[in-house]
Amino acid sequence: MAPNISHILSTGLPRPAPIDARLARSGLILREADPRDSEPDERGQDGPSTHPARRTRIWEFGCSLHCSIIGTCLTTAELRHVLLKLKVESADAVSDHELHAMGVMLAGSRENGARFLQKALDRRHRAAITRFSRAKDPAAVVALWEEALKQGDIPGAYWAVLTHPATAEDLVKRVFGDVHMLSHLMGAANRADIRRFCQLEQENVALAAKVERQQRQLRDGFTARDHTIRHLTEMVAFHAGERPEQADPRANPEHADTTDNLIRGLNSKLSRESARRERSEQRAEELAATLKAKESALEASRRQRDATLRELKTVEAHLAAFGQAEAGGLRNTVDLSGVTILYVGGRAHQVPQLKGLIERVGARFLHHDGGIEHSSGLLGGAVSRADHVLFPIDCISHDAVTTIKRLCRLAGKDYEPLRTASLACLLSALVRIATCRQGVAAE
Repeated sequence: MAPNISHILSTGLPRPAPIDARLARSGLILREADPRDSEPDERGQDGPSTHPARRTRIWEFGCSLHCSIIGTCLTTAELRHVLLKLKVESADAVSDHELHAMGVMLAGSRENGARFLQKALDRRHRAAITRFSRAKDPAAVVALWEEALKQGDIPGAYWAVLTHPATAEDLVKRVFGDVHMLSHLMGAANRADIRRFCQLEQENVALAAKVERQQRQLRDGFTARDHTIRHLTEMVAFHAGERPEQADPRANPEHADTTDNLIRGLNSKLSRESARRERSEQRAEELAATLKAKESALEASRRQRDATLRELKTVEAHLAAFGQAEAGGLRNTVDLSGVTILYVGGRAHQVPQLKGLIERVGARFLHHDGGIEHSSGLLGGAVSRADHVLFPIDCISHDAVTTIKRLCRLAGKDYEPLRTASLACLLSALVRIATCRQGVAAE
C-alpha cells in the first residue's frame, strides 16, 4: 500500500536499527545495515548478509544526512515525481520547501518509500556511481571527490561518495562539510547573480531599443538609396535614348563604365544641389523669422502712432479751453462734475499737474503711487471711493496693475490703462469718460 504522509507525521518513522557506538558520536553516520535488505546493489551483488562490502542505502544513514542528500542530489521535479508515484497526498500542490520536508521524512524508512528514493538517486547518478566504483580504497575515493569539486560535479559525486563501500566516518564528515560550505557560497553567488541579472535585463531593453532604432534608420537609408538609384537609372536611360527596362549596363562593359561615370557625376551634382538647397532653406527660415519680428514691431509702432494721433487730436480740440482765465472754460467741453478719479502710478513731479487737470474738469482727484511710498494695503480703500481708476502702463509695477484689476472687478469699478504718464494721455482718457457719461445720461 502506498504510504500516506499524514500517517507518517502522526505515527512517526519506524525506530532505526541500533547505531554503531564508534559512529554514533557524529550524528551524521550510518545506521547498521538492515538484515532484511537483500536487494542487489548497482554491481549486481546481494545484500549485506552475504557481501559486507556493498553500497550504503539511504535509510541506513543518520537523519542529519537526509536533508543534504535530498536537497543536493535530487531536483525538485524528480522528488515530486517520486512522491506522486508513492501517491502522497498534496505532493503536486505543496511548496518546494514542504516537498523537501516530505522527502527527508521518507528517506529514513525503507518501508515508507525510501526504496523509491534510493532507486531514483541511483538512476539519476548512475555515471558517477560507476566512476567511483573503480576506487578500491578511501584515498582513491578522496581523489575522485576532489576532482569532482574542481569540475563542479557535486550532486552525483556526493551521492557516490556517501554510498561507496570504502567511505568511512572522517570522509563522510569531510564531504558533508564541503557541500555545506558550498551551499553558503552558492547562496551568496545567487544573490549577486540576481542583481547582475536585473542590471542585464535593463541593459538588454535599452540595447534592444537602440538596435531597433538603428535598424529602422538603416531600412530608411536603404529605401532612400534604392529610390535614388532607380531615379538615376531612369535619368541615364532617358539621356541614352533608351527606356528603363531596356537599359542593361552589363551588356556592354564600355557603356557600363560610361554609365558609372555619369552616375558619379550626377551624384556629385545632386550632393552640391542638396547642400545649396539646405543653405537656401535655412536662410529663408532666418529671413522669415526676421520679417515676422519686423512686422510685429511695425504693427506695434502703428498702434502707438494711432494712439498718439488720437491724443494730439484731443489735445488740439480742447487746447483753447486751457487759455481761458476761468476754470470753467475746459469744463464747458469736458464736464466730470461729481466724479472721483483715482490715478495710480505716474511720476512724483507730475502729480500736481495731473491733479490740476482733473480738477479743472470738475472731478475729484485721488492718487496712489502704486506701492513705492504709499502702502499697497491702501489701494482697496482708494478704489472703493473712486468712480474711475486710471494708471499709466509705462510708470507702474506689474504687481500694482494686477492688484488694481482684481480690486476693480470685485468693486465693480471701471479702470483704464493709459499708454504713457503724459498729460495728453490723461486728457484723452478724461474726454472718453465724459463722452461715455454723456451718452449714458442721454439714454
